Amino acid sequence: MSYRVTLQNIIHKNAPQAALIFDYNEGLKAIVNQFKASKWSRTHTCFYVSNNKVTCNELYVYLRKHKVFVDYSNLKIASEAPAPPVKIIPSVAEQKLIQSFKNFLEGRQYSRSTVATYMNLAAPFINYMKEQPIGGATEDDVRLYIEKSVKEKNYSISSHRQLVSALKLLLTLHKNQQELKDLVRPKKSTYRPVVLNHKEVILLLQRTLNLKHRCLLALLYSCGLRVSEVLALQPSDIDLERMQLHVRNAKGRKDRYVGIASSVLPLLHNYRNSYPTRAYLFEGATGKSYSASSVRAFLKRSCKAAKITKHVTPHTLRHSYATHLVENGTGIAHVQRLLGHSKPETTMLYTHIANADLIAIENPLDIAVNKNRLADKDNKNIGLSEDH
Repeated sequence: MSYRVTLQNIIHKNAPQAALIFDYNEGLKAIVNQFKASKWSRTHTCFYVSNNKVTCNELYVYLRKHKVFVDYSNLKIASEAPAPPVKIIPSVAEQKLIQSFKNFLEGRQYSRSTVATYMNLAAPFINYMKEQPIGGATEDDVRLYIEKSVKEKNYSISSHRQLVSALKLLLTLHKNQQELKDLVRPKKSTYRPVVLNHKEVILLLQRTLNLKHRCLLALLYSCGLRVSEVLALQPSDIDLERMQLHVRNAKGRKDRYVGIASSVLPLLHNYRNSYPTRAYLFEGATGKSYSASSVRAFLKRSCKAAKITKHVTPHTLRHSYATHLVENGTGIAHVQRLLGHSKPETTMLYTHIANADLIAIENPLDIAVNKNRLADKDNKNIGLSEDH
């Protein structure tokens, strides 16, 4: 068999799933991605299918058909649907604590999504403490709760980090944060994001036939925007005279300006003449902002039409924009400002992805072969085998 996939049990979205674990390979990734029931989990960073007998059997037959060896020795097929999660109804006292925590976060001007995330993470801890005052929670209480939650809910590294941050903020309302100085967040996972090459970017845009969709993707890439940023754009944010795009209230409550590519102008003019909008540059059917789920859906169709087998998300276009800037010689400080990063360390990731200089480095094996050929000028066919 050319490839190998191991199936493992995981819980995702409160349901048993079968994770597909394999060493990274573009060919195998394309095979897995084309299976009709496979989905990608950002939480677990793997492909998965529903853990039931029918789906797992179809997956096994499909993979074997593509000459993939399947190791299912550790997989246990779920015999029945999982019990629905127990809904916790907070007491009056707990509701007051949750509301005060919300007021505290909003007072610090955290974004709505961050407030919602931290509240959802803090509420179970408040229930866990029950009648014991939050201010009386010791570092051991918090650590034991985190260990229990991470194990039971199978948190990813990023969710684990968010949980620690949420609890630290909750406890600052009731005690000195210095007492929790030893409660540290796990280190971020080091990963290399997927990046499209220049040819793939152009092909992706060419294969996106819908004018609105093509214009949205073009701005995502050419301006290095987050999907939330492009969906929040208003017509007044476009300054054609200065060839700039005003990104308002982005991550970290920061505004920034990015340049508009001249090659996007005809597409942008055509789109605005065809789709006159009011509140948002990209509006849905009801006049509200276009949804991120819709963007992901048509992006997936465009990738399929362009025959791009990489796992591409809207953020992939932002990664590609930054990587191409670095490869073209743009300084890290400028890339940091264009992306709206708070720390240069975040932007430094792209120096490790950019490979223009690495590609130019001659492989030492080629150097050795060429030196050998120069040493034996009578034999021009010196290679890696003795017979030629």
